[in-house]
Amino acid sequence: QVQLVESGGGLVQPGGSLRLSCAASGRTFDISTMGWFRQAPGKEREFVAIISWNGRFTNYADSVKGRFTISRDNAKNTVYLQMNSLKPEDTAVYYCNANYAFWGQGTQVTVSS
Repeated sequence: QVQLVESGGGLVQPGGSLRLSCAASGRTFDISTMGWFRQAPGKEREFVAIISWNGRFTNYADSVKGRFTISRDNAKNTVYLQMNSLKPEDTAVYYCNANYAFWGQGTQVTVSS
């Protein structure tokens, strides 16, 4: 089993920045990929970004390319999502994922003036 705990969400004005963190514990040696997904009210959960455990591969949803950056620190078993130039449409609960199988509890991001 892998446990994931997100942090770093909050309220930010349009154009602002936030950095989300996701700390993994448990069978972290089984993790091959980690990623971020989000779910806005009334919408389905959608893919945001993904990174391979060695960091050589990353991929982003078109809606966040150039604004969001995913990174990882293997020594801390932690994955980050740096979010810049935030827009109101980025408002959602952000979920960390490992191996497309394990999920965190989510952290709320609200972009509003």
